[in-house]
Amino acid sequence: MTKIVIVGGVAGGASAAARARRLSEDAEIIMFERGEFVSFANCGLPYHIGGDIKDRSKLLLQTPQSFLARFNVDVRVLNEVVSINRANKTVTVRNLLDQTEYQESYDFLLLSPGASPITPNISGINNPLTHTLRNIPDMDKILRSLNTNKPQHATVVGGGFIGLEMVEAFHQLGISTSLIEMSDQVMTPVDREMTGFVHSEIKEKGIDLRLNSALEAVEFDNSSQNLTLSLSSGEQISTGILIMAIGVRPETSLAKEAGLTIGSLGGIQTNDQLQTSDPSIYAVGDAIEEKDFVTEQPTLVPLAGPANRQGRMAADNIFGRNESYQGTQGTAICKVFDLAVASMGKNEKQLIQSSTDYEKVYVHTASHASYYPGAETVSLKILFHPTSGVLLGAQAVGKDGIDKRIDVLAVAQRAGMTVEQLQHLELTYAPPYGSAKDVINQAAFVASNIIKGDATPIHYHQIDQLSENQLLLDVRNPNELSNGNFLEGAVNIPVDQLRERMTELPKDKEIIIYCQVGLRGNVAYRQLVNNGYKARNLIGGFRTYQFSRF
Repeated sequence: MTKIVIVGGVAGGASAAARARRLSEDAEIIMFERGEFVSFANCGLPYHIGGDIKDRSKLLLQTPQSFLARFNVDVRVLNEVVSINRANKTVTVRNLLDQTEYQESYDFLLLSPGASPITPNISGINNPLTHTLRNIPDMDKILRSLNTNKPQHATVVGGGFIGLEMVEAFHQLGISTSLIEMSDQVMTPVDREMTGFVHSEIKEKGIDLRLNSALEAVEFDNSSQNLTLSLSSGEQISTGILIMAIGVRPETSLAKEAGLTIGSLGGIQTNDQLQTSDPSIYAVGDAIEEKDFVTEQPTLVPLAGPANRQGRMAADNIFGRNESYQGTQGTAICKVFDLAVASMGKNEKQLIQSSTDYEKVYVHTASHASYYPGAETVSLKILFHPTSGVLLGAQAVGKDGIDKRIDVLAVAQRAGMTVEQLQHLELTYAPPYGSAKDVINQAAFVASNIIKGDATPIHYHQIDQLSENQLLLDVRNPNELSNGNFLEGAVNIPVDQLRERMTELPKDKEIIIYCQVGLRGNVAYRQLVNNGYKARNLIGGFRTYQFSRF
C-alpha cells in the first residue's frame, strides 16, 4: 500500500490529494495544513471584503470532514510539518493546538506550502492596522478592523492583483482610498502603455493613485487608531487601515532545511515530472520554479491554475504515469472597477530583458458588432516573432470580451499557432456576441501585413523622436482634433480627401501617418506607398499614444 503525505492544502495540495484517491482506493493519504482551513478560495477573499460575495462559507471549498467523506483523505489542520528526514522518509509534525510533536512516515511526500506575502523592513510596519491578505484569517482580521475602527480612509501599497482588488473593495465600502505603487505602473504583467487605460479608470473612480512612490515609514497613533505614512516623495498620508500587497515569495524553508535544491529564482527546483532533487519528494504550486512556456527557462508564477494542474500531475506521477508539465503561460485576468485587464505569455519588458526578437501590434475595436447596443472597445496588444510570426504574448483591456480574446490567444499559443494562422480563426459571430472579423482576426491581419511587407509600422514611443526628414500626417476628420487630441505639428488631411490632396505632401520626406486607432492610417498608408511615397503608419493610432501617457 502506497502512503502519500501532502504538506499544504488549498490549490496544489488539495488537487493532488483528490487525484491520488481517484487513482487508488488503497493508498493511505494524509494531508497536513498548518492553518485552520484546508481548501478555500483565496482568489475570492477581496470580493468578500468588498461585499460581492456575501456568504463567507462560500469561500470554504472543502473541510476536513468533507475531504474524508468524499476522498477518504486524512486531513489534519493546525498541524505543521516542521522538518523532513529524507533518509528515514519521515516528517516531524507539530500540533499547533498543544505544541506536541510526532513523526509520520511516507513513501512519497508532496510539498505544496505556497508563498508568503512580502513584508518589507519598514519602520513602524508592525502595528494592528497594517495587514496582508493571503488566507481566511487575514481576511477576518481586515473585516474586524473595518468593523471596529470604521476607517474613513484606506491605503493599499502595491498595484498587483490583490492590491487592485482591495482598492475596489474599499471603494465599494465607501472608504476613500489611496494606492501607492513604487513603479511607474500597476499590473506589471501588462506593459506600461496598456496600463494607461487602467490608470485612467482608477483615477476616474476617485482613487488617489500615486505611481513612482514608495512607502518609507509608518507611525501608529494608538489613541486615534490612525497611521501616518511617509512616502519617498516626501509626502505624508493619514490613513485608518493599511494593506501591504507588494507581492509574495515562495515558502521554501522546509525544503531548504531538508537539503532539497532551490533554484536561482528562490523557488523549489523540480523536473518536468514535478520531482524535487529527491525522487520521493514532489513539489507544486507557488513554492516551485516552473518552466516558462515561451522561453523554457525557470519562472515564478503564483497562480491558481498552474498549481491545480501541477497537483493533479504530481499525483499521476506518484502512481507511475510519467506525465510532463508543459510550461506556464501566465494567463491571468483582473477586474478593475468596470474594466478587465488580462494577459498571457511574455510581455514586452520580458522580451527585451531576454533579448528576444519581437514585433507588436495594437488594435482598438468593438467587442461585438458596433451597430448592436452595448458594444465596448477592446484594446488588444499582440507580441510575435517578426519573421516566423510565432505568438509570444498578448494583453487586452476593456469592459467586455477581454477574457474571451485572451483565452483564445492562450490556446493558440499553446498550439504553436502563428499570427498568419490567427487570420484564419473562425470564431462565433452574431451581432450581440462578436463581429464577422473578430478583434483577434483584425490584430492578425495587421501583424501579417507587417511580416509580408504590406505595412511599415511606427510605434507610439517613437513618435516623440521624429527627425526633420519625417512629416506627421493626421488623417482623421477635423472635428476629431479638439481639446488637444492631436500630435503637435501634424498636417491634417482626412483620409477621404487624400487622393485629391496628395500633392500637398513632400516626396522627399517620410510621411508618418496616424489616425485614431490605426485603421484609417493603414488605408492612407497604402494610398501613399502605391503612389511612390515613403511612409509609416502609427500602429494602434492616437489612442495607444494617448493612453501611454496616463
